[in-house]
Amino acid sequence: MKGLFIGLFALLIALAPRPLSAEECLERITIKGPGLASPIEITDQSIARNFNVWTGLGTSINEPEGLIVNWAQGAVAERPQGLARYEVSFYWSRITNEGPAYVVFYEYTPSIEQGYVYLPGKSEEWYIRNVRTIFRGVEGSWFRASRKWETIARPLIAKAK
Repeated sequence: MKGLFIGLFALLIALAPRPLSAEECLERITIKGPGLASPIEITDQSIARNFNVWTGLGTSINEPEGLIVNWAQGAVAERPQGLARYEVSFYWSRITNEGPAYVVFYEYTPSIEQGYVYLPGKSEEWYIRNVRTIFRGVEGSWFRASRKWETIARPLIAKAK
């Protein structure tokens, strides 16, 4: 009986899903929004690996800039109005058949130096999907976009228009 229990336990461990890793599973990041003829797809791993969903608030890797957010500056109480809004989706190969693993909104206009990122709140589309991936405890808030994201996203959006 003890041997059967050990065998079953070993089988369960072997079949248990491994945690997702950006380096091994990130498939693409897409940007959809106004003025874009089709979504922008970032598939280059040397770029995409810089924007890991499992960094920042609510994670064990609580770095000052993670995902596409500047977490160190905290939530933004006010931001400029009338900025173009883009939906940014993160896809991982192991869960792509279920849609994106995480979705945020990015706002900017070329005339300002700072973009903003919104994590959908409880009553909004993408909230359930996002918190199933990772619950940060700041959903429903705006944050400043990271400099790294700005240097990648702005030129891609400008080129796609």
